[in-house]
Amino acid sequence: MAVDIVMPRLSDSMEEGTILRWMKSAGDSVEQGEELVEIETDKANMVYEAPAAGTLIEVVAEENATLPIGEVIARVGEPGEVVSDGGGGGGHRESPSPVPASAASREPRVPAPDPLPAPTPSTSEAPAPAAPSPPAATDDGRVKASPLARRMARERGLDLAGLAGSGPGGRIVKADIERAVAAGAATPTPPPAAAPVGPTPGAAERPETAKGSTSFEDLTKLQSTVARRMAESKATAPHFYLSVEVDMSRAVEARARLKAAAGEGEPVPSFNDMVVKASAIALREHPRANGAYRDGRLELYSRVNVGVAVAARDALVVPTVFDADTKGLRQTATETRALAERVRDGTITPPELSGGTFTVSNLGMFGISNFAAVINPPQAAILSVGAIAEKPVVRDGEIAVGQVMPMTLACDHRILYGADGARFLDRIRNLLEEPLGLAL
Repeated sequence: MAVDIVMPRLSDSMEEGTILRWMKSAGDSVEQGEELVEIETDKANMVYEAPAAGTLIEVVAEENATLPIGEVIARVGEPGEVVSDGGGGGGHRESPSPVPASAASREPRVPAPDPLPAPTPSTSEAPAPAAPSPPAATDDGRVKASPLARRMARERGLDLAGLAGSGPGGRIVKADIERAVAAGAATPTPPPAAAPVGPTPGAAERPETAKGSTSFEDLTKLQSTVARRMAESKATAPHFYLSVEVDMSRAVEARARLKAAAGEGEPVPSFNDMVVKASAIALREHPRANGAYRDGRLELYSRVNVGVAVAARDALVVPTVFDADTKGLRQTATETRALAERVRDGTITPPELSGGTFTVSNLGMFGISNFAAVINPPQAAILSVGAIAEKPVVRDGEIAVGQVMPMTLACDHRILYGADGARFLDRIRNLLEEPLGLAL
């Protein structure tokens, strides 16, 4: 009997997923736990493993299709088994718990279409194959294309308006982009617009004429999730901000000693690793900062899991250092580097992006002196870190040159009040100014 494979829930916040590529074609044998399909979620691209063994008798959801959780995407059964019209009755069932795996780099395999009965030709001549349709346009004038096709075209410098679409209704899909790349297509030059017969009244006043041409870009699922969550955070969480300057002179000296003592290939903790460790210690001592406001009550967490904001391509991703208060500086440095690399090469998994109780966002490497980040809901706070710069500081009544780093703490006033946030931020500053405490 055929088994329905449905769109799995690959993260706690996932509501729908997009089929990126099938790793098996209709008719292929499938083993339970074997990599079956790559799915784009709201947090990362994931490979979903087959929940049942058998033969892939039907691929229901084509590549680039977006379906809600629980919708049937394929069916597995015995070879030659015929799927009845009512075979999708379980289309809204929850799927078995997936075993996430990072997306591997492979040549894409396009699933073979289901076999159809051969049509009876009306003449002796075989019908000519249908040519790709010119790209169709949406109501707002944009070329119809799947999100994956738009991203691929953008990365390869292709103009969608110059491509033919082979998808439903002339929609440009992944195969069309690959065909254009294989043909060595350069960025097409759009055909010149026909000259108007006479002057158009009021043309100079039209906004589109003043702004020139307008291009549109669809958001990825990750970008859409970030946009929605940040808008919800600013709309629902009453933010207030606390700022301090940290004299990092001793931290700079301590890092120099760590670097000199490090063996070949051994990671040297960065200043951001020190901030993560200092924050973790302070979170353990100030439980409210390690909590959340949810459904009219406070949640205080026993584990200290610090999220580290990483700039990915066209998005902001926050992987998590779990139990950061129990880990040393070198272990923290090793984990943060590995997480950042997986974010940038696209192999980060949803479990590594979940479970954070606090977030550190550092733009110091870009020369930013001060900024105020938006709280990552439902967390109670987020710490913004700026660049270290030489500034005059007062030590023992005398002016000296110090290495000063600005920090701004954004707090949710529903769980952290001014004094709570001030004590928490002051503890982070003290730990960084006396970095021996970070070894604890």
